[in-house]
Amino acid sequence: MTSNPRARDSIRWAHRASRTVVVGLLVAAWALVCPASAQASLLSPELEDKMANFLALFVIFVVPVALIVLFWIVHVMPEKIAHKRHHPQFEAIRTLCLLSLVFGGVLWPLAWLWAYTKPVGYKMAYGTDKHPDYYVDPTIDEGEALADLKDRVGALGRRGVPADDVEAMRADLAALESRITASRSGGEDK
Repeated sequence: MTSNPRARDSIRWAHRASRTVVVGLLVAAWALVCPASAQASLLSPELEDKMANFLALFVIFVVPVALIVLFWIVHVMPEKIAHKRHHPQFEAIRTLCLLSLVFGGVLWPLAWLWAYTKPVGYKMAYGTDKHPDYYVDPTIDEGEALADLKDRVGALGRRGVPADDVEAMRADLAALESRITASRSGGEDK
């Protein structure tokens, strides 16, 4: 033996490792020589058949529906984003999303980019970069808004605004009121 403790430790380690390898080989040889009964599944054959039938029906009916719904949700996302951001070309982005569904998703990246762009040319042409629905307050009742405008026009007359201007505003309000009344009665007939 050597007097160096490190050398002794490395020799002991090598002996232990070689014994472990030999024991592992003997166990593997014994398992090959004397095989136990093999079972492919933990389930009984009848339960295995029922499980296979359920899995097949699930894959045939549920998975395609889930994939179609996922495909639809992903392709409608640019439309939702454009609506949330009040994009002025929201209807065009919606149409592009639907076309993307028809063409298998080829147009989807274009719709996604379009939903996130700021329409500079649109603002130069129309003076705004928001969809017209952005400026409509759904909580305002038209009748109340008209009554408020009539009161404000009356207040303008009392403040010294020329009578011709006040009468022109009242005529515009009357025309607006008749248009609103006509649209309400036309909407109720439908």
